[in-house]
Amino acid sequence: MNPISQSSPLCSRRIIPARAGILLFVALAAAFSPAKTSAADKAALLLPGSINDQSWNAQGYAGLLKLKEMGWETAYSENVQPADMAEALRDYAKRGYTVIIGHTGRFLSPMELVGPKFPKSTFIVGSGNAGSGKNVASIDFDNTQFGYLIGVMAAKMNKTGKIGSVNGLEGLPNVVAQVGAYRKGAKSVKPDIEIKVIYVQDMEDAAAAKEAALSLIAWGADYLSGKLNAGQLGIIQAAKEKGIHANGRSLEDTAVAPETVLTNIVEKWGEMYGAAAEAAKDGTLGGKFELYGLNSKGCTGAALQYDKEKELNPAIPPEVVDALQEVKKKLASGELKVSVTKEDARGGI
Repeated sequence: MNPISQSSPLCSRRIIPARAGILLFVALAAAFSPAKTSAADKAALLLPGSINDQSWNAQGYAGLLKLKEMGWETAYSENVQPADMAEALRDYAKRGYTVIIGHTGRFLSPMELVGPKFPKSTFIVGSGNAGSGKNVASIDFDNTQFGYLIGVMAAKMNKTGKIGSVNGLEGLPNVVAQVGAYRKGAKSVKPDIEIKVIYVQDMEDAAAAKEAALSLIAWGADYLSGKLNAGQLGIIQAAKEKGIHANGRSLEDTAVAPETVLTNIVEKWGEMYGAAAEAAKDGTLGGKFELYGLNSKGCTGAALQYDKEKELNPAIPPEVVDALQEVKKKLASGELKVSVTKEDARGGI
């Protein structure tokens, strides 16, 4: 669904004769002042990291900017640690923010705790996996679809019989979805391909991600995927140094290593948060889990994107491009449905 811009109309005023000069001045000032957002249209965003990470948190912040374009009054907090999440949510709710977004699945539990106490606010978990009560909702893109596509591409480009993946937050549902689907997509092309998965402790730690990536390359992997925040840069740097391919999470990753990066899973949080905020205002979002994918109308939730003009690196052979497009069509039509388990996303080989 496409978000629709909302703005508050100017109120028409009737001027009565008494003190006409003063009232005329007030009326004219109101008429020529910019339209203000309704007091109810206030959205806050809480982020686990920095908006300058060129990855996960930057994408969330871009989503907030979209809401601002739509006429919402906005605010945000960076580097919100798990121990502080509940209190930060309470603070925004007490200040009258009617849509409060936590940009990571880790906000779900604090929102389940805080949400019932502030029924006038809708709490939205970005990358969550469940709704709760009447005013806690989760939204995400279909990680299985895009993980599967990357797995197909990795196997098609593979020459060593080995590929790898570096990730954080082991066991988180959307991580399980993407990593497990990556394995399944690769094995749909080459059943005997070896896929080794490493989990790191910190999604923001590029140094630890790079060390893990280098160990996968030493093992023999010639393609690397991953689902990290600022740590994604470590994967890209390792792949660039060793002359293998990888995928990123933003167009900035392509700029770092244009020959290394084959594509990026670019998450459309602006579209998703825009649609979710409007649904929250209409009272139709609370308690739900909304999943956007290639088979959903209006908003796919994410896209494969190499740069602003191209979906894929031009170096990818035409037959691989054709294979990916065929898989995309099957996912969009519902002919291909991907489901994964925790075992599919396990660490190791």
